[in-house]
Amino acid sequence: MSALWIAHVEVTDPDAYGEYAKRATGAIAAHGGVFLARAGRYVVLEGKARPRNVVARFPSVEAAVACYNSPAYQEALSYAKGASDRDLIVVEEVD
Repeated sequence: MSALWIAHVEVTDPDAYGEYAKRATGAIAAHGGVFLARAGRYVVLEGKARPRNVVARFPSVEAAVACYNSPAYQEALSYAKGASDRDLIVVEEVD
C-alpha cells in the first residue's frame, strides 16, 4: 500500500533549508516519492501549526523509510538540522 510522508516545518535558516529542499527533492524522487503538497496555503482547524507543510506519496511505508535512511537523503538532511524545527511521520494510506 502507498504511504504519505508528512512534514510540518518551521524554518529558522532559509538559506540552509533551501539547500536541504534542493537536495531532498532528488532523494525523494529516487525512492518513488511524488510531492502532493509543498509549502502551499493551509488552514489550521485544530492544534499547533508550523508555517511549512509537505506531503509526499511513496509506493509503500518501506520505500519512504528507505528514502529517509538513504545516504542521499541523510546528506540533504544535514542542511535542515539546525536550520529548522520539524516533525516528520509516514502514514500508510487506506485501500
